[in-house]
Amino acid sequence: MLDYIALFLVFFVFIVIFYGIIVVHDIPYEIAVHRGHPHQDAIHVAGWISLFTLGAIWPFLWIWATLYKPGIGWGMLNKETGADSGSGDQLQIEIAELQKQVAVLNERQAQLDKGEK
Repeated sequence: MLDYIALFLVFFVFIVIFYGIIVVHDIPYEIAVHRGHPHQDAIHVAGWISLFTLGAIWPFLWIWATLYKPGIGWGMLNKETGADSGSGDQLQIEIAELQKQVAVLNERQAQLDKGEK
């Protein structure tokens, strides 16, 4: 009778460990689904691939899944303006300011070149 109980325990422990590993490797995918991550499918596939690589890429999947936040995106929020630093309007303003600075520097350089001649 004890032989059957031991055999049952061996199978039970094997099945629990097997499914436990699968559940743990699916955690990044569950995080991605919860946050509405745009790369959910890629994270899910990479999680399955991670099973075959003995979990070598699993920590990177966790990081990838947690970087995206609902409402904020990739966390590139400008704390001063409250605007996304990748927004087109903000970039256009910054480009215009930089072009003005370059024009001023070119004008100063031209004046210095005239003074040397």
